[in-house]
Amino acid sequence: MTRGQRLFTETPFALMAAIHLPPLPGSPGFDGDAKAVFARAVREAAQLAEWGFQGVIVENFGDAPFLPGAVGPEVVAAMAVCVQRVRDACPKLSIGVNVLRCDPLAAMAIATCAGADFIRVNVHCGTRLTDQGLIQGRAHETLRRRREWCAEKIAILADIRVKHSRPLAPSPLEDEVAELQDRALADGILVTGPRTGAPPTPEQLARVRGLARVPLYLASGLNPENAVLTRLVDGAIVSSTLREKGRAGAPLERQRADALLEAVKKARDSLAD
Repeated sequence: MTRGQRLFTETPFALMAAIHLPPLPGSPGFDGDAKAVFARAVREAAQLAEWGFQGVIVENFGDAPFLPGAVGPEVVAAMAVCVQRVRDACPKLSIGVNVLRCDPLAAMAIATCAGADFIRVNVHCGTRLTDQGLIQGRAHETLRRRREWCAEKIAILADIRVKHSRPLAPSPLEDEVAELQDRALADGILVTGPRTGAPPTPEQLARVRGLARVPLYLASGLNPENAVLTRLVDGAIVSSTLREKGRAGAPLERQRADALLEAVKKARDSLAD
């Protein structure tokens, strides 16, 4: 099996959903009830598996304002418990970890110990200007820790021009994609719009599709109205469109999930026509 093809080998298109955790211990919004956080994560994962999603990605979405680098041990501990319980409850799901804003070593440690299948890294190489300040890629550390921890089975899905960020200096997209897949050795590339819930343009997605030699995933803004975008990618990560009133972090709604699944199926089926 070649690099970048370790996930979702049984389906030509993988639909994943983000599990937005409420505030965790250490964050300003934590209410003191960690057990409720764990129970919600398991409940949402079970719902998504029942509805037909192939994977979930567990994120500390409620921990805003996010730290620009390493998170505290309490966050790592809480997320490890969440991921382990999701894994036990939903053994057939592919499970990912994203430690916001960008702590890939924590994500890799959680995934290694809790049995996850992949991590998401918002800034894997290069430098981006964000609302947390400058975030610098740490591919050299992440890949070496993965090797040291005998965790090569854990895939690294990395963002290209990640949402809520700006470049320090203009760089050709061709160079950025090449550096991400050839020098930073990402196993998959994620494409987002400018912010949470916003999709990339079809032109942007098509350009990256033409350059990528590893699996490509749409990672923000997918909804029933733009499901045709799924024809350009190998999978997608969704969340806001599945939730009450389309709000990130709100409760899941079955009706919204069904509408998205139906639209994606229709768009993907048209590829065979």
